[in-house]
Amino acid sequence: MKLHGLSELVLTLTLTSQCQAVLDGSRFLWYTSPAQEWEQGALPIGNGRLGGTIYGGADEVFTLNENTIWSGPLQDRVSANALEALPIAREMLLAGNISAAGDYIQREMSPPEKSERAFSYFGNMDLAFGHSGQLENYLRWLDTRQGNAGVSYMYGGVNYTREYIASFPAGVLAARFTASKQHALTLNVSFSRLENISANLAASTGSVHSINMTGTSGQPASQNPILFTGKAVFVAPGATFQAFGSSLLIANATVIDMFFDAETNYRYSTQADRDAEISRKLGNAVSQGYDRVKKEALDDACALLERASLDLGQSPANLTSLPTNERVLNSRTDFSDIELTTLTWNYGRHLLVASSRNTGETIDMPANLQGTWNNKTTAAWGGKFTININTEMNYWPAGQTNLIETQEPLFDLMKVAKPRGESMAQRMYGCSGTVFHHNLDLWGDPGPTDNYTSSTMWPMGAAWLVQHMLDHYRFTGDKTFLANTAYPYLVDVAKFYECYTFNWEGYRIAGPSLSPENAFVVPANFSIAGKTGAMDVDISMDNQLMTDVFTGLIEAAAVLGISDTDPDLQAAKAFLPLIRPPQIGSLGQILEWRYEYQEKAKGHRHLSPLYSLHPGTKFSPLINATLSKAAGVLLDRRLAGGSGSTGWSRTWFINQYARLYRGADAWEMVRAWFKTYPTGNLWNTDSGSNFQIDGNFGFTSGITEMLLQSHAGVVHLLPALPGQAIPNGSVRGLKARGNFEVDIEWADGGFKNATVVAVIGGELKLRVENGTSFSVNGEPYSGALATRKGAKYTIAT
Repeated sequence: MKLHGLSELVLTLTLTSQCQAVLDGSRFLWYTSPAQEWEQGALPIGNGRLGGTIYGGADEVFTLNENTIWSGPLQDRVSANALEALPIAREMLLAGNISAAGDYIQREMSPPEKSERAFSYFGNMDLAFGHSGQLENYLRWLDTRQGNAGVSYMYGGVNYTREYIASFPAGVLAARFTASKQHALTLNVSFSRLENISANLAASTGSVHSINMTGTSGQPASQNPILFTGKAVFVAPGATFQAFGSSLLIANATVIDMFFDAETNYRYSTQADRDAEISRKLGNAVSQGYDRVKKEALDDACALLERASLDLGQSPANLTSLPTNERVLNSRTDFSDIELTTLTWNYGRHLLVASSRNTGETIDMPANLQGTWNNKTTAAWGGKFTININTEMNYWPAGQTNLIETQEPLFDLMKVAKPRGESMAQRMYGCSGTVFHHNLDLWGDPGPTDNYTSSTMWPMGAAWLVQHMLDHYRFTGDKTFLANTAYPYLVDVAKFYECYTFNWEGYRIAGPSLSPENAFVVPANFSIAGKTGAMDVDISMDNQLMTDVFTGLIEAAAVLGISDTDPDLQAAKAFLPLIRPPQIGSLGQILEWRYEYQEKAKGHRHLSPLYSLHPGTKFSPLINATLSKAAGVLLDRRLAGGSGSTGWSRTWFINQYARLYRGADAWEMVRAWFKTYPTGNLWNTDSGSNFQIDGNFGFTSGITEMLLQSHAGVVHLLPALPGQAIPNGSVRGLKARGNFEVDIEWADGGFKNATVVAVIGGELKLRVENGTSFSVNGEPYSGALATRKGAKYTIAT
């Protein structure tokens, strides 16, 4: 592509929503050439249910997703031998027969069908504009503050633009293509997909001009496959339309508007229902017109994304004047582009809003391993909901960056999975309550997945997910949600562990289980000595998760005024003291397993035994200094051993070091992430290649944890500011637990001032940095404040 210098490139966009902005280095991703590879450069938009990615080539490929297009129907994945095998497996583990127990458990307790369903894609919209020669003044961009994207260039003396929006209010994706010269725009458009297309036809009848594609997940009709239908309609006043098979040719146009929707039998069981829903959404969009659909879409996105903002300072102009892919490349060796950090923080929030919204549909889907974007029949890692870290990480920024409602689709999936988990608890373990293992799919299939002794048999997924329900209440103060959704779920999860655990050395311990994806060397007194083992009983993370389940249940019961005579509450209070507390090893570190086994990988990417540091709370320096110190020892040991070897792992380190108030170390993890993991479009990667969205969310969360924490019962301002690394800055609109909205400003590497708004009122405890004295509304702070609803409190030193 040819670019006549930035001085000739107009970097100001005309934005019609409430956000008016210049194309700046902390808000926009922008490029001077099309994307060559999906994972390295395509730009993502989405409305929560539908997703699209834009390459921006002369002939465009617009990759389309609908979040319930997966690889097949519900499966019943339970081993018929699991219940009988359970006591035998425990006996083997307690006797030290680690290797034999692992083989036995995988053979007898894991289901014959190892894989859940996988996330797929709708297909591509292929848009041929006939511009095969040199494109001049090329610009491709994405706005992280209102969620739209676009392309502009000159070809043959004519200026062409393309704008793409994802409308949450209208439930569609839309685009507008324009030419500066009358009737100079020609478009040949069709859908394509690699496999399992049932029909693919264009139509041009009267005033309706469309392309239409139906497909399937590939199973025979008798097996109830996923069935999907997609349609795009085109409006181009004064143009001519012709349909040829699957292609629609539009000629002599000046402006072309496109509206797209897709639906599946996950929500609409019959073809007639799917067609009717598509017709309703597209009909409404066409009748409103592109301008109104766009305005409402951008206003909606702005209303969420403008709630919070971050200013870490300005980068040198010679850096922000570079395209985003060049800035990312520079950050591998030079970390002076501070606005790239701000841009990545903003991008994480855009990705969350674009991939996880409560659409009002019967069931919404949360963000999966790739959010809601995928360009293949089977997404990387199946695009599942991996709940031994990844799905939880997706939602770490939700509460703290003031996007709490984006968690609601996660709760929908949890509701779908709960009865499946109850059935599995009975059939696999002979227990009441509900159990999930380390993955879910769109059907809420909670069964053991894959065939690895280090990951498959982990019955702790529900214990971790239910913490998000608790935190939803803590951020919002919504007692109705706590009473009707969170508390019943907590009771169901607790019932499983009350049954599943067994007595050992005075404690109730869980097992067989594992520390997610890690392994140890079988010790000399166990069998087979020197071999690799992973399964055991009494895993540190299991105990931490169970502690949070039962303390959370007791906390919720107190808020709801549940009587001490309630049997569920009584059972929780009786069980909690029987959970084995965290153990500290010979190096002063938190132990990961029952005994101080030698780690197979000292620098393993998972930080599972440090769950209670982050995202949990019990290892906070303000709660337990001894355990906090031991957590720091293990964290440092992990890092020294090579941990942080995936993008998401590295961003977990940012959060962990922030929780230890070690701002310089947290900032070093930010630098380390930029050195390896982001692609040219700022997507996080697993290890520099495959896109995995969790690290984007972990990045946004980690930066926020450095500036504000509220998990330890106190609103802590600048707990881990990295001093002169970001000497001056501000953040606005963050949320603290208790539903406090917080603005903070700092200067010369230290706290300057803050305001806290009590959205609902209640007790407010405050802390500044490492204990700096301060005043509130001009009076010295001496202890907790009884705040009034809507009142503002100004903090200064």
